[in-house]
Amino acid sequence: MAIPISYNIRNLKLRKGLTIMTALGIALTVTTAVFLMALLAGLKKAFMASGDPVNVLVMRKGSTAELSGGFDANLFPTLKTLPGIATDKEGQPLASGEWVVVVVLPRKDGTGDVNVSVRGLMPAGVTLRSEKKDSHGKPDLNLVEGRWFTPGQREVVVGKSIHDRFNGANVGDTMDFAKGQWKVVGVFDSGGTAYDSELWGDVNQIAADFDRQGGYSSAYLRATDAVAADALKHRVSDDQRLKLEGTLETEYYEKQTSSGGAIKFIGTFVAIIMAIGSSFAAMNTMYAAVAYRSREIATLRIIGFSRPSILTSFVIEALLLSLLGAIVGIVLILPFNGMSTGIGNSLTFSETVFSLHLTWGVAITAVVFAMVMGLLGGFAPAWHAARQDILTSLRA
Repeated sequence: MAIPISYNIRNLKLRKGLTIMTALGIALTVTTAVFLMALLAGLKKAFMASGDPVNVLVMRKGSTAELSGGFDANLFPTLKTLPGIATDKEGQPLASGEWVVVVVLPRKDGTGDVNVSVRGLMPAGVTLRSEKKDSHGKPDLNLVEGRWFTPGQREVVVGKSIHDRFNGANVGDTMDFAKGQWKVVGVFDSGGTAYDSELWGDVNQIAADFDRQGGYSSAYLRATDAVAADALKHRVSDDQRLKLEGTLETEYYEKQTSSGGAIKFIGTFVAIIMAIGSSFAAMNTMYAAVAYRSREIATLRIIGFSRPSILTSFVIEALLLSLLGAIVGIVLILPFNGMSTGIGNSLTFSETVFSLHLTWGVAITAVVFAMVMGLLGGFAPAWHAARQDILTSLRA
């Protein structure tokens, strides 16, 4: 015969002080774990969502990032004619030769200057990125203010994160870098992806200002579909005339999530240490409950409840305590959901802005994490309760 769960709930209510203190200890551990998991989820979203499975990134063989790439511009006409490339409304191939460089901009909050990526691209580069749709079927890339840059002019459009975090990033402002001043003519929103942390301008003007004429650091090709993209990637890499390497855009940005390696390591270490402490706190609470309720446990045995039933009941009580802590911990982190922060990207040597992203996966993982803590902390006291001698407990 099983002991009803309502019995455990009443016992937790009866020992309010102990229950609240233990639940808060577990909640703080869960909050820390959720915060770090939400950081990693946000970082992953920023990079993974940046790529489109039908876009192929082309760089020099051996290059690991656009910043360190570079190939002869004479190869670009050959790239544009490869089979499998999609075309625009005018029938022109959706291919963009690009340069990525780094400039320094001052933060709005006055905390210093930060490296920011500037991307020079062809008009087709904007078009092929605008082709990507979100879950609602709307373009992932939207111009939210102003207009796109004019080819051949010192004009830039800034990502939403740049607009929100840096000085001189409003429409009509000017930015001073390279060989002159650049006018901000628009603000775009790419849905929280890594592109939101970039400035975009005309590739030829940026190449001229940074003395990069005669080449491109990378090229973007839009395939007709995902199957064609995979074939196009291999076609670029296998073409001996080009000596270039093709990579799916999604694969390229997936590699950039390595920037969060330090966060993951430190977060895991801290979470494990705190989890051990919380497990001992839950264990102390349950041992105190067993000592306090020794006569009650003996009475349960006398009226017919078996040792396995008592063991199960105390384990369930520990799990309920952990579940309460998990819920409180998740609630505590909710105000921080969507909060933006930045991290240095080891591949681009610039800052990438991302937001805390509390997903259902993160929440479920946090609950499981808390339940494991409760199980580890509650099993030994539950075993002790189930093994108590009835007569000794009644005399206590």
